[in-house]
Parts: sequence; structure tokens; C-alpha cells
Amino acid sequence: MTKVGLGLPLDDIDALLTWAQHADAGPFSTLALADRIVYHNPEPLITLAAIAGATSRIRVQTEILLAPARETVLLAKQAATLDRISGGRFTLGMGVGIRPDDFEVTGFDHATRAARFDEQLATMRDIWSGDRIGPRTKGPELLFGAFRPAALRRAARFGDGVISAAPPDFTDHIYRSFEKFWNDNDRTGEPRLVAQVNTALESTKDEAARNICSYYGDYGPTVVERLVTTETHIRDAIQTFTDLGADEVILYCWSPNPTQIPYLADIIS
Repeated sequence: MTKVGLGLPLDDIDALLTWAQHADAGPFSTLALADRIVYHNPEPLITLAAIAGATSRIRVQTEILLAPARETVLLAKQAATLDRISGGRFTLGMGVGIRPDDFEVTGFDHATRAARFDEQLATMRDIWSGDRIGPRTKGPELLFGAFRPAALRRAARFGDGVISAAPPDFTDHIYRSFEKFWNDNDRTGEPRLVAQVNTALESTKDEAARNICSYYGDYGPTVVERLVTTETHIRDAIQTFTDLGADEVILYCWSPNPTQIPYLADIIS
């Protein structure tokens, strides 16, 4: 059966532990948190560490972390620490990012971020398999936000799965391409396939739309058009991505109103 997680809202940091504790008591599998540098969102690794400490069951996940905008060794140490302190409940979802301002403020080159990401992944794997930099861990589960062939090849080489926030038809292309690259790399086992669906109750739709447009900028109206807001549409979205092979669907909530939690819980129960 497909698991269903929640994407945490970004615009009310004071509400996040309440969200986490209610979600931990319900049927949800994962709490995911997006990343930006030049934005008012909370830093995801620190926030998810606090959430891991306030919960006992639910997994925590970055979705997705801008790895090339961060120093590699420290990122590896932070991820290993969160993996250990959460009792193995941490999934590190990563991608290269697209916004130049997130790189300008951290001093890393936006133009070479993909090559830097390849180097980072090799370095982090070395750190997690060695004894010099702890805490000791095999490393967290790695998921990648990817849709271009080069990114999907990278994900199949280094990762455990892929996250898609695209519409179903393009998600199908992403999943099938990733599975091919997975097999081309002689990977064993089955890769994890995760989908993100932007969600809001009808009563929170306007607030969610404003927050989406704030986060995505010019691309925001397109994302708002795909926002699912009714029980029927939410169920249909989960089933659609399940039919494409998704192991987990993350219902990403863009309004901080916590009344969405029991409503969504009832839908998926």
C-alpha cells in the first residue's frame, strides 16, 4: 500500500512542532520540509532535528535540500548526526537547485553546481563509510529531485530513489527513466519512487496560493493551477501516482492551518 506523508508549511515556524506531533499520532509516514536560502523558511536540517526529537515514529525528510549551496563535509556530518539522533528516521532528499540568489549569498558558483554536486556525493559517501569524521553511520537514505537525464543518472548512481513534483504524465517519464538508469548501473533491489502533490483545503486555498506564488515566483500560478483541494481530488491524485508506481505520496501543505491534518488523516485512513 502506498504510504502518504505531509509536506510542512514554510511560513509559520512556530506551528511546526504542533504539526509534527499531530502527524506523528496519525497515519502519515513522513514529514518533509523544503529548502531555500534566500527565503523566510526555516533551515531544514535544524528544524527536522527538533521535529525528530518531538516525535517517535514518523520519518523526517528534506524535500529537497540545495546541497551544492552548502559546504560538503559539514553537510555530511549534519546528515549523519540527524540520521543517528532520529534513530534512522531521516531521509536526505537533495537536488542542485535552480535559483542563482541561493548560491550568491553562500559564495558557491551557480553555474558549476551540477559538477560540484557530483563531487559532494562522492565525498559524503566516503565520509559515511570511514572513521575519521563521525558520528558513525552508513548514511541516511538518499532521494533526489531530478528530471533531466544527467540528473536522473546521478540519482541512479548515488541515490536510493527519486522525488517528482511534476504532473502525472511527466512523473511517469521520470520514474521509467530512473528505473532504466538504475538497472544500467547494476543496482540491486527496487528504487524508491516518491511523488509530491501540492494540497490545501478549500478554506485554506487562497492562503496556500499566496504562499506558493511567494515561493515559486513567476512559476507560482502554474503550481496553483495543479493544487488539489477536495477529498475526491486528493484521493484521485494519490491513486494516480500509486498506479505509476509511487511508493509514497507527499501531500505538501502550503497553509499553516493545522485543521488540515485530521482532515487529510481521515482521507487516507
